[in-house]
Amino acid sequence: MSETSASGTLRIIYGFGKGKTTAATGLALEAAAAGRRVAIVYFDKGYDGSVEHYSERHVLRGLAPRVEVFPTGCERLQPDGSFRFGVEEQDLAEARRGLDLARDRVAGAAHDVLIIDEALAAVAYKLLDRSDIDDLVDRWEGAGRPFDLVLTGHQLWDALRDRADRVVEVRKEKHYFDEGLGARLGVEI
Repeated sequence: MSETSASGTLRIIYGFGKGKTTAATGLALEAAAAGRRVAIVYFDKGYDGSVEHYSERHVLRGLAPRVEVFPTGCERLQPDGSFRFGVEEQDLAEARRGLDLARDRVAGAAHDVLIIDEALAAVAYKLLDRSDIDDLVDRWEGAGRPFDLVLTGHQLWDALRDRADRVVEVRKEKHYFDEGLGARLGVEI
């Protein structure tokens, strides 16, 4: 199959339903299966090098060097399966590290797809500013849209929606989290 466009597209997967990261992971797998190189920068989904709470990353790491995984963020998963909420100084530092990793990936353009997972959630939770994401998209466009850029997270603002080539909203109607059931291995983590 041949490419139909000389430049990359900006895709946004947002909303308050489960499935944003899952959809982005599907895009990564599809791209890798087609021989494309993928980089994924995860915001607020850290990894300390010993315990990996996000099961999909085991598979993605196994696809190296075609798929590169860059997790950032501090531990939020509690032993009971619940998540730690709130923003602490180390969370802000990790968000800045994630932004630097994303900027480096944009500048290097050594891949065909760049997924920046939970970047929009990082804005919603005040880990980053909208201007950080807008600047990242500016840099990507300034480089000539050399690859597909995928952003995920909770919040989407009109100016960013207008710049996107594709926008998908994931909306929750009902979720067992609301009844107190925690994250489950192979489903949420």
